[in-house]
Amino acid sequence: MKRVILATLFAVLIYAAADTRGAVRELAPGVYVRMGDRTRNQPANCGWVVFQDYVVVIDANFPWGAREILAEIKKTTNKPIRYVFNTHYHGDHAYGSSVFTDQGAAIVCSQACGEESRTKGQKAWDANTASGEFSLKPYKLAHPAITFGQSMAFDDGTHRIELSLVGPGHSRGDSVAYLPKEKILFTGDLAVNWNFGNNFADADADHANWLRALDRMSLWDVRTLVPGHGALGAMPELRAQAAYLKAVMDAVTAGIEAGKTPEQIAAMDFSAHPIATDKERNLVSIRAVYKKMSGGH
Repeated sequence: MKRVILATLFAVLIYAAADTRGAVRELAPGVYVRMGDRTRNQPANCGWVVFQDYVVVIDANFPWGAREILAEIKKTTNKPIRYVFNTHYHGDHAYGSSVFTDQGAAIVCSQACGEESRTKGQKAWDANTASGEFSLKPYKLAHPAITFGQSMAFDDGTHRIELSLVGPGHSRGDSVAYLPKEKILFTGDLAVNWNFGNNFADADADHANWLRALDRMSLWDVRTLVPGHGALGAMPELRAQAAYLKAVMDAVTAGIEAGKTPEQIAAMDFSAHPIATDKERNLVSIRAVYKKMSGGH
């Protein structure tokens, strides 16, 4: 009987988790998140804040995701979308930007992110050969029109969004969006909350500073964490990302000293870190950290 109950409960939890994919939630009055849907190649969590006279979007997703997000925004307000803040340049967070610039919005990100968008981002866009539903050919890559050095804010007395450069980490230009009134933090891919781990493999990733950024943000007053991917969380999920990253860095450091290969290091037990249960993705991350720590070897 217990087994039947547990199996039923597990099925309900799996269904509930799946049911959040693509779902829109109002986190606070005028503050929304649209949950990513990995099964339809729209994996990034994206948000928007309805100010008195305009809307600010947080992360543009892929173009096909952006189209759906745009439709959801229009269900919540008829105010114009003026700005889209991209946490970093990666395609699943920024390639849908032109869907919003076609609506009159300006793309905003850190200066380093803007540089990455025009170099690595454009190169990856041009090299993309996907066809069919996930083809980029019907779209263009819209680069940031507004960039900032260390920080920038939107504030109309009703809402305030503080943008802060905390990278290099996952990429050179990583920035986060913090809403101090609502205590909501959008981290982009500096933190994720799913079992596919995190991508440590960007060419300019800085794992040591990434860890420092997570430690810095753990001191902020955060009630709701919106990770780049996966379920909503709070401070425990932010700390879980830091713990996993530190575990990988420590394992790679010890592994290099012992003459181990990345594959041997990946065979270690990382089960204490729920976001690292996908062994293939975990190996990708370990190889990336290994390459950095071993001087590119």
